[in-house]
Amino acid sequence: GLSNQNGGNMKHFSKKELLSIPNCMGYFRILLIPLFSWMYCTADSTGDYYAAAVVVGVSGLTDMFDGKIARRFHMITELGKFIDPLADKLTQAALLICLAIRYPLMRAVLVLFVIKEGFMAVMGALLLPRGKKLDGAMWFGKVCTAVLYAVLFLLLLLPGIGATAANVLIGICGAFLLFSFLMYIPVSGGCGRKAKGTERKDGRRFGGWRKAVSFRLRPHGALHSACAPCPRPVFPPSGRR
Repeated sequence: GLSNQNGGNMKHFSKKELLSIPNCMGYFRILLIPLFSWMYCTADSTGDYYAAAVVVGVSGLTDMFDGKIARRFHMITELGKFIDPLADKLTQAALLICLAIRYPLMRAVLVLFVIKEGFMAVMGALLLPRGKKLDGAMWFGKVCTAVLYAVLFLLLLLPGIGATAANVLIGICGAFLLFSFLMYIPVSGGCGRKAKGTERKDGRRFGGWRKAVSFRLRPHGALHSACAPCPRPVFPPSGRR
């Protein structure tokens, strides 16, 4: 059956969790991917492109409402936290592939998208054993996703757009994608350093070790602590100096 590794214990997803409304909406979004891809790639008229855009719009509305439903009715699950971003990335990748067939410059954006998402997947896998998680919902990531969907939807709705205008839109999309990628690099590095620093510098975790060192060194004057006053130094009489 389906299971998830969580804290070393294997957790089995219940039927209620598997069939919750937000998760079913995520499955539905994934099922829409081959549908709009086929509709776009086989389109022969403007109406066909509009129909493909409507399917993408339905997918977007489903994405918006599944999160609201999950939060409103307390249906947030670990499976949902996996399904929702998976559906997002698969939908974005499918749209980029479809549009890359029609617009050659979009192929560069597709390559950049694969590099960015591959980097985030690798960093997430490296941080997971440390109990850390790469936050994919940073503000710049959200801005990038909004711009990406806006550009892709415009290109779907405007199949007769000129090459220059299309390339400008694709360039804007690529610029935001590159910006988001560059912003995530120091964030992922900071997560790793924070995980290591917590083990070495967290006073609560290593409080016993610090007190032991302080206790041993304080009588010799090697370490002064702000928590306990040090004994006043005793100087020899002035005549013996």
